[in-house]
Amino acid sequence: MTRLVTFADGTTVPALGQGTWEMGDDPAWRDEEQQALARGIDLGLTLIDTAELYGDGRSERLVGEVIAGRRDEVFLVSKVRPENASEMKMMLACEKSLERLGTDRLDLYLLHWEGNVPLEETVAAFQELVDEGMIARWGVSNLDLRAMERLMEIEGAEDCAVNQLLYNLGSRGVEFDLLPWMQARDMPMMAYSPLGRGELLEQPLIRDIANRHSADPAQVALAAILRHDGVIAIPKAGSIEHVEANADALEIQFDLEDIERLDAAFPPPTRETPLDII
Repeated sequence: MTRLVTFADGTTVPALGQGTWEMGDDPAWRDEEQQALARGIDLGLTLIDTAELYGDGRSERLVGEVIAGRRDEVFLVSKVRPENASEMKMMLACEKSLERLGTDRLDLYLLHWEGNVPLEETVAAFQELVDEGMIARWGVSNLDLRAMERLMEIEGAEDCAVNQLLYNLGSRGVEFDLLPWMQARDMPMMAYSPLGRGELLEQPLIRDIANRHSADPAQVALAAILRHDGVIAIPKAGSIEHVEANADALEIQFDLEDIERLDAAFPPPTRETPLDII
């Protein structure tokens, strides 16, 4: 099953992609990680997310090796460190990321989180990269609702394509205000760590629902957040077995009983809460 999410500019991407945080760090796992990413592309998980921060560029190099010869099959996302998000530094940072990835363009370039560089300067730097053809679009990560509202006051910020946020069954605070705000603006949300740090997969309820659907816990956890409009999940899968399991998450169709049990165990927010970040 393929489910697409549409950006405001009309571009579509798969609702289920691949994350690469902590991939490329251990040489002993490198071949298996590359095989998993390649298998994910074969299965339609063609959005790949990485960052210059991950392993100080090792993740980008790993991705670059995987997509060599098949760059046009992939929607490629990377992120710039906050300290590199100025007009003076972003061009160089992007050039280095492109070199590590072995490509001449990014489909999406994100501010990893808000730092000391004024957002006005970061937006201008992103626009310069768009004008130069180095990136097709830009977005942000780890910005809460108030930060997004400040961002929208900046000229050109209406081009912000996405906000990447921590979102999983154990971290649902964005559902109260930020996710609806983004949905109203046709701005997709990319969910990082959609499986938590693995702790969700040990929850008895998730295991029970997985058994009920002849699925595994990771598929249930992914399906739980992918049922919301405009959400793109980017789980990491370090093995072919895991990426194949993730790909099948879109097959799960919850009934009302499933949803009620999940909401009872992992209550949706009833008030504004501080943004979760890891």
